[in-house]
Amino acid sequence: MQSRELLTTLSEQAAYRGQIAHREWLHPQSARYGSLEPPPPARLREALAELGITRLYSHQAQAFEAARRGEHVGVLTATASGKTLCYQLPLLEAALADPRARGLLLFPTKALAQDQLRKLEALLRAAPLLRAGIYDGDTPQAERAGLRASANLLLSNPDMLHVGVLPNHQRWARFFANLRYVVIDEAHVYRGVFGSNVALLLRRLRRLCDEYGSRPQFICCSATIANPQEHLQTLIGAPVTLVDDDGAPRGSREFVFWNPPPIHRQAAAGEQQQVPQAGEKHKSDGATRRSTNAETTALFSTLVRAGIKTLTFTRARKIAELMLRYVQDALAKEAPELVGRVASYRAGYLPAQRRKIEQALADDELLGVISTNALELGVDIGGLDAVLLNGYPGTVASTWQQVGRAGRSGGHSLAVLVALEDPIDQFYMRHPEQFFGRSHEHARVNLENPYILADHLRCAAYEKPLSRDDERYFGAELAVLVNELSAEGLLRLRQGRAYAPIASYPAEEVNIRSSSSQQFELIDVSQGGKLIERVDAARALYELHPGAVYLHQGEEYLVTDLDLAQQRASARPASVSYYTQPRDVTDIQVLERLRERPLGPTSICFANVDVTRTIVGYRRKAHYSEIMLGAYELDLPPQSFATQAVFLTLPRPICQRVLTACGDLPGALHALEHAMIGMLPIFALCDRWDIGGVSTALHPDTGQATIFIYDGIPGGVGITELGYEQLEAWLGSTLHLLAECPCESGCPSCVHSPKCGNGNQPLDKGGAQLLAELILGNQAT
Repeated sequence: MQSRELLTTLSEQAAYRGQIAHREWLHPQSARYGSLEPPPPARLREALAELGITRLYSHQAQAFEAARRGEHVGVLTATASGKTLCYQLPLLEAALADPRARGLLLFPTKALAQDQLRKLEALLRAAPLLRAGIYDGDTPQAERAGLRASANLLLSNPDMLHVGVLPNHQRWARFFANLRYVVIDEAHVYRGVFGSNVALLLRRLRRLCDEYGSRPQFICCSATIANPQEHLQTLIGAPVTLVDDDGAPRGSREFVFWNPPPIHRQAAAGEQQQVPQAGEKHKSDGATRRSTNAETTALFSTLVRAGIKTLTFTRARKIAELMLRYVQDALAKEAPELVGRVASYRAGYLPAQRRKIEQALADDELLGVISTNALELGVDIGGLDAVLLNGYPGTVASTWQQVGRAGRSGGHSLAVLVALEDPIDQFYMRHPEQFFGRSHEHARVNLENPYILADHLRCAAYEKPLSRDDERYFGAELAVLVNELSAEGLLRLRQGRAYAPIASYPAEEVNIRSSSSQQFELIDVSQGGKLIERVDAARALYELHPGAVYLHQGEEYLVTDLDLAQQRASARPASVSYYTQPRDVTDIQVLERLRERPLGPTSICFANVDVTRTIVGYRRKAHYSEIMLGAYELDLPPQSFATQAVFLTLPRPICQRVLTACGDLPGALHALEHAMIGMLPIFALCDRWDIGGVSTALHPDTGQATIFIYDGIPGGVGITELGYEQLEAWLGSTLHLLAECPCESGCPSCVHSPKCGNGNQPLDKGGAQLLAELILGNQAT
């Protein structure tokens, strides 16, 4: 069934209430080719011909030529455009010319490395004496020495490079001495905490290569972002030649924006939900749109029943598990033979479980998978016909990356974005032209984050004692941080050099994917203490608090106890009709003002701040309807961290105008804070969960009404700094959102936040709109 026919069928069903907000037809693109002089070696051309490749796309040829010139290369083309050949061909040509030459290929996931090895082995038939292998945490100990000694091409991930290779570089002396190329695949994922860690990790790699006398070239492959050259150069610490002339063919695609219909108010159990007439405003008492999860479940079930191979993406692990249950329940009633042909996929599953799901999808044993962004990257999972997005993925870049998983064979595909009651989702539902015409977001890393940098200085000192010469890798703050680490006993100073303490192994203590290196264990008390899963310490209090419902592989567990000292939570299997959401309160203190400038009648500032968050309780919300079933108190210790924030201070005349007009200054400030948080991901490569906010009618550190938006990561990773730089455009988009949202007094599409610790009270949408207008000068002050 073609997408047009399917959408027509859906629009004729009784449950259809005008959900199709927009249909965009994306036309196919013909291939454009390039040529190479001299051509690749004959053996390599023969291997390509066996795979059906007789010509290179234009971007493949350009990347190969830049690599031959000795340049660092960044390839920025669409999903399924053949970026793999952009690094495979230079690597193989170098190894054929000099069998001593080595290549290191880094992938963000083990699954991607396994997939790329399969593709690489097809080309290695041209050079049977060359050896490629995977070196990661799953590699048997018996095979590791052989790979170190003889592998020409080594596939790994940043985690293994960090904890297993660089600290043991003496064993890798020959490899580092002959390292010719380093491949950074899916470079756009290296942003925020992970990206900041990887950027410093690559500086540690270059530092050791200098020691062994090699100067490897970097070849980076990335999805489209707004600042590719800046980002890639920051990542590797060297100039990059950008290749973005995408010559690959593309099949046609229909992209549908699907908006769950509004409802007047939260219907009671068994009560018929009312749908407003065209042009009628909806109110904000309770949920205002039909559940996105329920809408996506219905679409997914329909596609699977129609035999359309479908991948659904959702932004949260819990939602992936919930939706699998919903889909299985629906299929059990309508097509029970298909229940076993759907699955969920996310981080946290054991490697064997993930490989089994990937293979089943590639072999057509599965018709549908519900995944977090764990399947967003380029693992080959066979031809897909459709992709559903359960809510906007958070960035334009991720949206196109996820949508690109369908139609990989060049055929027609369907993409459907099912909107959340979220400011950006609803903004794009009303303005699809903004999505299809908008440039991608900026990616940011922070090489000066003192927490992240200090961790890598400890690791670098273990690998080779630090000296002032290492400022060229780690920056001017090296000496200050080394002295601080020495005072804490984490480094030893001797004759102007810094050493790691004897018997230490700092890489084991540093988690490069998280702001926290600690993890909590979730234990099943009904199975004699069997380990269910490990959870990052930064998330533990939010997901493992007493009373929390935790989902693992579709099974529900009720958390009964949380032991902070032992970093362990106890849980038992449960079958409940609800899920849980934590509630927290936040305080903020200004530590140091870094930059400040006027904005209309107000002042905006970028600063170092201290944030204290306390989990004070949780809510139970019903499956499907999402009705709140109850609120419960918790007594947990506060968590504090230093980070960066942008804040606006509002002078008394503006506050008086708002107070006179709406009578609720705290509600106006709170609503504008929520709306700004919701819109910042349009400009920065992040989502609203990476940032937080605080607003107050009188803050003790500013002496004025103040709105804070802060990085949710200790030390900050550049998100709010970008917000400071683009605050006029950011606030303008926020005002546009407030003015156009059809609700009367605020709703989840504009000012309600799903993570508000105050239960979205107080909020004044009209006051927030007036505030934004006054700040931007749209009204006379």
